Amino acid sequence: MPDPQVHASGDGPSDASIRALVATAFEATAVDQQRDLQPLSDELLLLESGLDSLCFAIIVAQLEDELGVDPFSEMDDAFFPTTFGEFVRLYQAAAPDQAAA
Repeated sequence: MPDPQVHASGDGPSDASIRALVATAFEATAVDQQRDLQPLSDELLLLESGLDSLCFAIIVAQLEDELGVDPFSEMDDAFFPTTFGEFVRLYQAAAPDQAAA
């Protein structure tokens, strides 16, 4: 069965589907780790999200499995997003590079 997160043309996931995948990863990890996740918005500070470093490691690993990319390992300069919106945009920027590779 085709991956519903990938465009029919096969050019990789859309920005909206990446946002949905990231949000789902945050929500599922919060449930699995019994954490109280704050409502997700672009302005939500990750330090105030209710998740800890283990949760973020789980999310990054899950997104690498689903999207085939880990933008943190591909960075030349250390950049760590501080908000949910920055986290999403990091994956949105990295996913097209992976599709073109």
